[in-house]
Amino acid sequence: MKLDGKSALITGASSGLGAHFARVLAMQGAHVTCVARRVERLEVLVTEIGARARAVALDVTDPGSVAAAFEGRAYDIVINNAGVTHDGPALTTTEDNWSWVINTDLNGVFRVAQGAAKSLVAAEKGGSIINIASILGLRVAGNLSAYATAKAGVVQMTKSLALEWARHGIRVNALCPGYIETDLNRDFFASDAGKSLIKRVPQRRLGQMSDLDGPLLLLASDDSSFMTGAEIVVDGGHLVSSL
Repeated sequence: MKLDGKSALITGASSGLGAHFARVLAMQGAHVTCVARRVERLEVLVTEIGARARAVALDVTDPGSVAAAFEGRAYDIVINNAGVTHDGPALTTTEDNWSWVINTDLNGVFRVAQGAAKSLVAAEKGGSIINIASILGLRVAGNLSAYATAKAGVVQMTKSLALEWARHGIRVNALCPGYIETDLNRDFFASDAGKSLIKRVPQRRLGQMSDLDGPLLLLASDDSSFMTGAEIVVDGGHLVSSL
């Protein structure tokens, strides 16, 4: 029970990685606040986890919503996971497409991190902020210009905030997953195009959500008390594959 007695907030917890992260932290003893835009989508997860979980509405694109979520609460752990993507050529990416991704995946991460840090500083306590970035923040792929730009910004933001907030005992690190199988992408990776992409991963397999558990718990727990400004890549060797 590495996180016994700790409080955690997870954004984008209504499905996929966010829901998985909430389960993992709760299993290790944390009291988890699961947040997303639509609370009704969180209720099943909260019921599943039990007394250690609660659901709160939070829209990372709305500064007022973020501020309200942190009012009077200083979480020991914050998982900055909410994100969207736009898949399409840069030449046809509209201003709305670009703004939607950047405002959620980059600006939203900053809003949540800042809200978390303000609460921790006011409470005079330290904490761990984990920003979910991507290997596409470190290397690019076609037709994902807005997403790759946002995730690269998250990686650099993580380092900047880590530098500023270290004196407050606040650690800020980034987790950079490669291709992880979820309900949203399972059908694609079963297709010929998806299978071809998997062959480019040196381990010749997709990551499973459970492959992120160890790195997540390292960054969330006191085991990483001397780690801040780090980026942990979990990608089956994809980043180091040959060009």
